[in-house]
Amino acid sequence: MKPNGRMIRGIRTGRKMSLRELEAKSGLNRGYLSRLEREQVRDVGSEQVRRVAEGLDVPEALLIDTEESTP
Repeated sequence: MKPNGRMIRGIRTGRKMSLRELEAKSGLNRGYLSRLEREQVRDVGSEQVRRVAEGLDVPEALLIDTEESTP
């Protein structure tokens, strides 16, 4: 599944949460989280999305990019 990095960053910064805080809450490395936000990770497992969603306290579906990719 493809995460919506802009949404993840927008929620995180809107809550004045640092990458270090999200790292602590999600258990995911902050370098990985940064790459997710910059959309440098194209395909992630549902477990990673679940952990980010729990760290941000939002539904998982909010973090999934539902737009069709264009060639």
